Amino acid sequence: MVKTALDNFPRPPCAELLGWRLLDARPEQGWIKLAFDGKREFCNPAGFIQGGMLSAMLDDTMGPAVLVMSEGRLYTTTISMTVNFLSPAKPGTIIGEATVTQLGKTIAFVEAKLMAEDGTVLATATTSERLLEAARVVR
Repeated sequence: MVKTALDNFPRPPCAELLGWRLLDARPEQGWIKLAFDGKREFCNPAGFIQGGMLSAMLDDTMGPAVLVMSEGRLYTTTISMTVNFLSPAKPGTIIGEATVTQLGKTIAFVEAKLMAEDGTVLATATTSERLLEAARVVR
């Protein structure tokens, strides 16, 4: 397992709820790969994972990509996020990948996708995120 800045941060409750797990990262490229637990409790009446839960997974993939790229110096708050739902997501492991496309002084742009274990793309997203110095964030 690659060492990242995430090793020094406690996992927040929302990440615990989603079953967030780091699989791989390339900090110098601003790329991260995660796994989430697509729980039955996240499903809508049709038996597919509700879009809001998938959006939370995407958001919890893109923010950590910036944290890893900045070596733990920068947190993010989402300014805007556009999500495209491409395939129904069934319960099970969901893989998330994100890439920081631009890291500025106050704003970052990031793109992400969620996939089923068989590689089917479930959803994609882009975001603009305000950057906050981790040292100034009150915990």
